[in-house]
Amino acid sequence: MAWFILLIAAAFEIVGAVGLKYTDGLTRAWPTAGALTSMTLGVILLGVAMKYLPVGTAYAVWTGIGVIGTVVLGIILFAEPATPTRLICLGLIVSGIIGLRLLEAS
Repeated sequence: MAWFILLIAAAFEIVGAVGLKYTDGLTRAWPTAGALTSMTLGVILLGVAMKYLPVGTAYAVWTGIGVIGTVVLGIILFAEPATPTRLICLGLIVSGIIGLRLLEAS
């Protein structure tokens, strides 16, 4: 259950990070409120997950999933570049998350 909570926390982190793009430098009220709310919920759920998972593993997985999701949505929504080097770096983050998860299971 802790891993599921951590995934939901990471999803909120992704929504918050992408939402910041729509705030126009925190000058638009509703997008700002949405982004801040989403980020707050992400941190709260991260804290809940950390009750049951090691802090280093939980935080690394949370930030890693957040980075991956944010970059992928940046490519899809904002036409950010999807260069081979960038995709390889994302693959390395994915492999690190998988490795941490496997180590946690053992």
